[in-house]
Amino acid sequence: MALNKKKIIVPNIYVGKRADVVIHDLIPEYSRSKIQSWIKKGFIKINLENFSINKKIIGGEIIDIEIQPEEKSNQFKPEKIELNIIYEDDDLFIINKPVNIVVHPAAGNWSGTILNAILYHYPKNSELPRAGIVHRLDKDTSGLMVIAKNEIAQFDLIKQLQNKNVYREYRAIVWGQIITKKGIINKPIGRHPKVRVKMAINNISGKNAETHYEVLERFNMHTYIKCILKTGRTHQIRVHMQDNKSPIVGDQIYGLKKIIPSKSMTADFKDKTLKFERQALHAKALGLIHPTTKKSLKWEVELPDDMKNLLELIRKESKYEPMENSFEIDKNYYITNNPISYDDDLEFEDE
Repeated sequence: MALNKKKIIVPNIYVGKRADVVIHDLIPEYSRSKIQSWIKKGFIKINLENFSINKKIIGGEIIDIEIQPEEKSNQFKPEKIELNIIYEDDDLFIINKPVNIVVHPAAGNWSGTILNAILYHYPKNSELPRAGIVHRLDKDTSGLMVIAKNEIAQFDLIKQLQNKNVYREYRAIVWGQIITKKGIINKPIGRHPKVRVKMAINNISGKNAETHYEVLERFNMHTYIKCILKTGRTHQIRVHMQDNKSPIVGDQIYGLKKIIPSKSMTADFKDKTLKFERQALHAKALGLIHPTTKKSLKWEVELPDDMKNLLELIRKESKYEPMENSFEIDKNYYITNNPISYDDDLEFEDE
């Protein structure tokens, strides 16, 4: 007898992918080998029919899964972790995610995640794929996220993301002076050809990625910008800013390897900018169409204190530094060889 059952409607983003890969992506708490075993034994059906593991998905299929009792110990556990909820109704809730917390369990981060917190505060979300998560932020990116509370809302929100109807606005502090007041970076992003846990501009197999940016303040050695995502590829803003030769301050993966400040930089400024402990990136505003009421809703939060303090320090320092020849850069982009805590991403992932 099965422990429980799950019914999932496959989002269209999975068109053309193998069924076992898609199912593992939708219920990652179970290994792909276990999912393949369940498929072969008939515990998983697509549109009420048995299928082979290499069946191609077309989108919109209904997957019925009988979770087998012996897998109970492998399911994600609820954990008493605080959630900063800024809005909630019967269909969804909005959180302001802090830094230093992974959204979804993955290798190296099987507990202490936003998903574990969701399961504690909203036990019924255990019945939803990914506990209602429809998009994610990196561990060291702060800001707004939406989580669905039922399958209808989750499917609707995923469709809005696919159709580019979700408004996602970020703030970032980057190295260098971005001269153009407004711009659009439209370059495809895919897996890095050599380092598989990184992303890169990939003109061969990358997917369309579009970021709109606007300069809010320009300083001697930095620029404070607003970014709006038109697509939601993995690490999108971080990769696009790196390619734009304006990497985000504190980015341990896509930052510049060496930034040589001018000699007139104060010791405090050097220390706090070169050693900023996370990427200075914050999801400041989020807008969507409510799945039930169909009303347009938008939320906005302030910058977190660490970015506020960094911005104030940069403003202060800019009074002393001349505009020309502020610093030189070494164009070797990767700044660390340390193991990377990587949150494996959805196709509709942010940044």
